[in-house]
Amino acid sequence: MTIVRPLALILSFAVGLSAAGAQDRLADILIDGENWELVAEGFKFTEGPAADSTGRLYFSDVPNNKIYRLNDRGVPEVFIQNSRGSNGLMFGPDGRLYACQFGKKRVVAYDSSGIETVIAADVLPNDLVVAGNGTVYFTEPDKRTVWYVPHRAGSAVPVDQGIQRPNGIILWPKQGTLVVADTAGQNLWTFRIDSNGLLSNKERFYAMLTPPDRGSSGADGMTVDTECRVYVATFLGVQVFDVEGRLIGIIQKPQSAFLSNLTFAGPKFDSLYATSTDKLFRRKTKATGVRYTKPEAVP
Repeated sequence: MTIVRPLALILSFAVGLSAAGAQDRLADILIDGENWELVAEGFKFTEGPAADSTGRLYFSDVPNNKIYRLNDRGVPEVFIQNSRGSNGLMFGPDGRLYACQFGKKRVVAYDSSGIETVIAADVLPNDLVVAGNGTVYFTEPDKRTVWYVPHRAGSAVPVDQGIQRPNGIILWPKQGTLVVADTAGQNLWTFRIDSNGLLSNKERFYAMLTPPDRGSSGADGMTVDTECRVYVATFLGVQVFDVEGRLIGIIQKPQSAFLSNLTFAGPKFDSLYATSTDKLFRRKTKATGVRYTKPEAVP
């Protein structure tokens, strides 16, 4: 499926979006009476929320070099004592936790006992996504590069260069489309994933709203639900887009501090978790997050 979306049309829709219309669309996601709930606090900078196959939530505290997971009582416990500056996290289909180990300039994967395997080296990774077939895509903002690591291969291949500051990265549910956030810009970019894992059909598919006093969105981490709605952490809050690239609305941030990343977790994958500087939050939703399994035929 080739993605074609006139940028002017997206921009005109975003600018003209009424508060009432946005609320109507968000009503398909948000639950009356449910709001953000504080899960944990006291960290330096939380990032990389990721859920394992059971819905257990993991996240990183980047400056403190730790990766935490929530225990059965919902309390954070240390999973990795020295994460070497790990930032973005995601579980792969093999059950391992993949991590952007910025401090060691590599991408690694941790098994259930915390033993790490190097996936890619000599890079400065920020965020990543792991497809159901085991391939990995990750961003390197400083070099304006998106990388691809083939399944079972030991070297990363640059597959896009030129986005001003590529950051958050996610796949559509059927895994035929890759989405990359531009922190320094106003767009989320989409790519068609070809049969060889390389990218084509690069498009400015989603247009984000920006604060009037800033020229950028501050877009960081992203997640996606089973209805192919994309959720992106921005300066203004959680901006939510539908499958056609239209802005549904903006979910208010859980606190005024920087909002870094999002994911769905919990036993039913229907709780939206958010990392924001020193805290971790969640809120129950009507939506369900995506668990990437081996892709079937992708239209």
